[in-house]
Amino acid sequence: MLDINFIKENRELVEKAIINKGEKDTSVVEKVLSVDEDWRSKVHEGDLLRSESNTKAKEIGKLMGQGKKEEAQEIIKKTSQMKERIKEIEEEVKELREKRDDMLLRIPNIPHPSVPVGATEDDNETFKTWGQPNENDWRKPHWELTERHGWVDFERGVKVTGAGFPFYVGGVAQLQRALINYFINEAGKAGYTELQAPYFVNEDSARGTGQIPDKEDMMYVIPRDEFFTIPTAEVPVTNFHRDEIIELKELPLKYVCHTPCWRREAGSYGKDVRGLNRLHQFDKVELVKIVNPEDSYDELESLREHAEKLLEALELPYRTLLMCTGDMGFTQSKKYDIEVWSLGQQRWLEVSSCSNFESFQARRMQLRYRKDEKEIETLHTLNGSGLALPRVVSAILEAYQEENGKVRVPEVLKPFIGRDYL
Repeated sequence: MLDINFIKENRELVEKAIINKGEKDTSVVEKVLSVDEDWRSKVHEGDLLRSESNTKAKEIGKLMGQGKKEEAQEIIKKTSQMKERIKEIEEEVKELREKRDDMLLRIPNIPHPSVPVGATEDDNETFKTWGQPNENDWRKPHWELTERHGWVDFERGVKVTGAGFPFYVGGVAQLQRALINYFINEAGKAGYTELQAPYFVNEDSARGTGQIPDKEDMMYVIPRDEFFTIPTAEVPVTNFHRDEIIELKELPLKYVCHTPCWRREAGSYGKDVRGLNRLHQFDKVELVKIVNPEDSYDELESLREHAEKLLEALELPYRTLLMCTGDMGFTQSKKYDIEVWSLGQQRWLEVSSCSNFESFQARRMQLRYRKDEKEIETLHTLNGSGLALPRVVSAILEAYQEENGKVRVPEVLKPFIGRDYL
């Protein structure tokens, strides 16, 4: 959420950001400023009436002390009317504040000046490439390997739950568990504190990280208890310090968390989403940073580098994209996508998004830090996948297969699996 004073002082910048992020209608800016003006006017009117009411109360006391009861009663009658009006104004102030805040929630974040302006994924910039995909003719797509070895059972997943909820069996289940342990261990070496987070969140938490009112259709809802299943560990972990004031000496706060993730929107099907590419339930290791605003863009680069190094250690070719304004998302100021090569689909697939939200999430969550004895300011938040599991699993199966169909275990994962082949 943007600060209303920032919008006032930078109206053209905010309207330009709305357009660059793919929205055609910028009228919300005019509307929110108008409602804010009405809100301020009502607050002022209420303050004046309260001040006048207090003055009248003193007059009443003075008149009563002088025995002028009739004059006092006239003023009491007027102050009674004023108090009724003050109650009406307080209700109007509340309604206007709620209306204004709801509008503020619908204004996207401002892209950083280094972000390329563009409308679609074609306008993203290639920031880095690493490695070269191995394209031997005998190599099979991962869905053929998992079917051959019985490593993923989609049919029983459909029977038990539905499409997009597969069972992992034997070697792939062990591979995924090894990856989770490896990713968490590497994050620990980099100074991240491990968390185990709730898998369900309430509406305040979903609003805090920007899942609502922007991404409601992505999440599964549990109506009876008014919970959402998490689409990513970003939501509970970033909300871990919601409504808190952090001491400067404690920054940066860095957390790593493994969770399953659930996404309703992930259910499109076809030749481009075969196998493990797009699921309703998948596992991910998430990295979250809560930082001093002065350091947030340096922290973004270190977050990106950490995710890239995981892929380099696994010897998986990747490319890193700097996302353009129109392909970046509602909440981000700057975002990198890191993609591995899919042999089966002959295209790049995202395994990590590393994003800086600046103060956009923290302002929603009232997540602040004590800058000095007098100043309390809003923090910056960042997160990135370190890494998302299904596509990393599929990339390993395709990259580490041998002509006889066996799949080697990456060197860095052997201590977790205990053998050379899955």
